[in-house]
Amino acid sequence: MTALNDPQAVLQRSDDGRGVTTLTLNRPQAFNALNGALLTALQAQIDQLAADPTLRVLVIAASGRAFCAGHDLKEMRAQPSIGYYEQLFAQCGRMMMGLQRLPVPVIAKVQGMATAAGCQLVAQCDLAVATSDARFAVSGVNLGLFCSTPSVALSRNLSRKAAFEMLVTGDFMDAQEALVQGLVNRVAAPEQLDGELESLIGRILSKPRLPVEMGKQLFYRQLETGMQAAYDDAARTMACNMMDPTALEGVQAFIDKRPPRW
Repeated sequence: MTALNDPQAVLQRSDDGRGVTTLTLNRPQAFNALNGALLTALQAQIDQLAADPTLRVLVIAASGRAFCAGHDLKEMRAQPSIGYYEQLFAQCGRMMMGLQRLPVPVIAKVQGMATAAGCQLVAQCDLAVATSDARFAVSGVNLGLFCSTPSVALSRNLSRKAAFEMLVTGDFMDAQEALVQGLVNRVAAPEQLDGELESLIGRILSKPRLPVEMGKQLFYRQLETGMQAAYDDAARTMACNMMDPTALEGVQAFIDKRPPRW
């Protein structure tokens, strides 16, 4: 069984000059399946990055031909106990929520297939770019295992009927359909994926960090509340944002018809 401490399971590369960090799933021989070591390493990196005030964008990428094939079924089958399974899925859930709680946008960079918890990971990221030959599925049902935890993120990205069809059929969705359904933001030819990713990162980096951080937190909070509570929260957040020097300078620059000096 794989050791629970494998620092090479996730590779980190940081562009300190721009505040862009890439975490690369690094189990290509296993299609980057989420075993215990990879989940532990990914959680450690996310926790570390959460405290980094210079971080502006996090990219989740993968080595090899696939993005992520979901949980490591061999490791799961070797430990058939309710306690182990509850711990595993709770660990995965904490990691997924850690991505949402990061104060900066998280972008999935997807090539090849993203299945089951791998598809969940794409859905959990704030944004996603994919190669034109990428494919997505929540195919646990084909093995007699409904993808319950992936359904949480998937149902918050796609329409209910589209998400449920994926979950009960286990069928693959191609990249273009994933774009139409809202699972990914941009699709590019494999050789153009880096450029498409850089274009999206550039658009984010051209904005100040603070409003993006406040906006991301509000975006997810309001999704889980009723309409009136969402408007109340949004109004408070926007008022606080407006009092920040960044916004005051941006508005004044608009009035003065000049670029903002951030």
